[in-house]
Amino acid sequence: MTQPTPDDVDLAAALKSRFGFSSFRPGQEAVVRDALAGRDLLAIMPTGGGKSLCFQLPAVLQPGITLVISPLIALMQDQVRLLQDNGIAATYINSSLEPNEVGARLRGAAQGEYKLLYLAPERLLQSGFFDGVLKRLVAGRGVNAFVIDEAHCVSEWGHDFRPEYRQLAALRHRHPNIPVLAFTATATPRVRDDIINQLALHEPAVHVASFNRPNLYYGVRPKNKRTYDELLTRAREQSAGIVYCLSRKRVDELALQLQSDGVAALPYHAGLDAEQRRRNQEAFIRDDARVIVATIAFGMGINKPDVRWVIHYDLPRTLESYYQESGRAGRDGDPAECILYFSAADIRTAEFLIQQKVDPDTGEPLADEQRLARQQLRQVLNYAESTECRRGIQLRYFGEVLNGSCWNCDNCRSPRQLQDRTIEAQQFLSCIARLAQRRERFGAAYLIDILRGSQSQRLIDNGHAQLSVYGIGKHHSIETWRGVARALLHQGLVQETQDGYPVLSLNALSWEVLRGERKVQIADAPPSGRRKSETRPGAEDVHVADQPLFDRLRALRKRLADQSGVPPYVIFHDATLREMVRRAPASLEEFAAIPGVGQAKLARYGQLFTDEIRSARAPV
Repeated sequence: MTQPTPDDVDLAAALKSRFGFSSFRPGQEAVVRDALAGRDLLAIMPTGGGKSLCFQLPAVLQPGITLVISPLIALMQDQVRLLQDNGIAATYINSSLEPNEVGARLRGAAQGEYKLLYLAPERLLQSGFFDGVLKRLVAGRGVNAFVIDEAHCVSEWGHDFRPEYRQLAALRHRHPNIPVLAFTATATPRVRDDIINQLALHEPAVHVASFNRPNLYYGVRPKNKRTYDELLTRAREQSAGIVYCLSRKRVDELALQLQSDGVAALPYHAGLDAEQRRRNQEAFIRDDARVIVATIAFGMGINKPDVRWVIHYDLPRTLESYYQESGRAGRDGDPAECILYFSAADIRTAEFLIQQKVDPDTGEPLADEQRLARQQLRQVLNYAESTECRRGIQLRYFGEVLNGSCWNCDNCRSPRQLQDRTIEAQQFLSCIARLAQRRERFGAAYLIDILRGSQSQRLIDNGHAQLSVYGIGKHHSIETWRGVARALLHQGLVQETQDGYPVLSLNALSWEVLRGERKVQIADAPPSGRRKSETRPGAEDVHVADQPLFDRLRALRKRLADQSGVPPYVIFHDATLREMVRRAPASLEEFAAIPGVGQAKLARYGQLFTDEIRSARAPV
């Protein structure tokens, strides 16, 4: 099977004619050229970075068929819909299909009707498929590449390990001459090495795109009585958003509350039956619901490009999962906001969940899992409470350095002041020391009760009202003392251990503070509400005078999408509609020059949209 060499192909022309894009996104072209050269490769490209195009364009330009192994039904169906609307022959085989339809699609693949075939790993590895269908495809029209999408699933060190992915190395062993192309959005260096080893990649080209997505604004807010009102204000805007919660109960409560306040919001979590989850997800993707309230069960493989905001109503599990979940905003490259709310109660909830990691047979704590979970929680808390650039912290987690400030997070736009809290820190540590003299250890909440002079019966019965530090900090609020306790923990100035529950003890750095050899500075709490310096996503997108035309084009897009049974973004992205408004193309030739319009979309939609534009601009 003769393949085109990368230098033989006019990639820019193919990109425009097939996908409607005028230029590649950063990093895409190099990956495409390596794929066309027939190399194994591993590409780490962030959500919204356009990794799918990196294997779809080579698939179109080469003879034979590309097999794409994908872990989720929603993921493969969404990509196939987009490809088909671009006039590219693609299909999928999964459990949603009847056996006769599966047979028809396999016969079509054998006869060369498709350029891409999407499969779940379980389907691929079935003996009847692996030893029968796949063997015939390779011997017949030819398979030009195996694509492993969401390749982090192969690694036990990844955030979504799937045992079936471990068996995919059989592709290399059985078909050593067919390139294996692995793609994922996030992978630490350890996970990258594991992917290469587990998939038996041969001298792969490794592409690691920047994890920096400058269109995303990152902010942290304190969770308080005004939090829901802030969420409601945002949810009432004419933009799509996702709210992530830690528990199913919180998801149901928030979704119901938003609905009662007139917001088209739906819940999504593992407690709903599969059909309800599918309907709710589809309603969100098709713009019939503007807001989805979900646990972490929602999002992987969802390619809705116009999500303008993602709110974490509770602390995320890890910094990596936060990057993934917040990264579902702004996949179209337009401005979007990612806001994290947290409070001391969230920390206690997270710690409680960590303590539930026990052996189901013996009830003994799983020490390694608990230790890892606490390390991950500490990283999330450091992010939430830091005065550093939020983006810089995230990028450093993935081994990338941000030079300077990002100027698109709350800490860069509205720097918080540091306060000297050395005296309060010394008082807190002195309380631990006085208790240690009595061979007693307690958690932060009890220490705060002592410092604030609590009259609780437990404290009095323990004789702690007689301590010299009793009531010494009663002029400070509980929240102020909680901030001191968290800062001491995060800065490593106090030790936390488990004694049935978390207790605090002094370490070497604690004594440096007590002796006055080390200062303790703590940042002011972040203010509630939207900062004046923030830009509301989409606010600058369309001039007021052009808004009626933009709304008409969106309405036309929605009608066409509903008629075809696809999400509106499959027809055109918002950015493409804005370009139509700005340029007002009067002919099909002018319409073809709009970014996002390829040959198939020009033929299918060009006349409809140019007619709508002319009608809207016609004098009354």
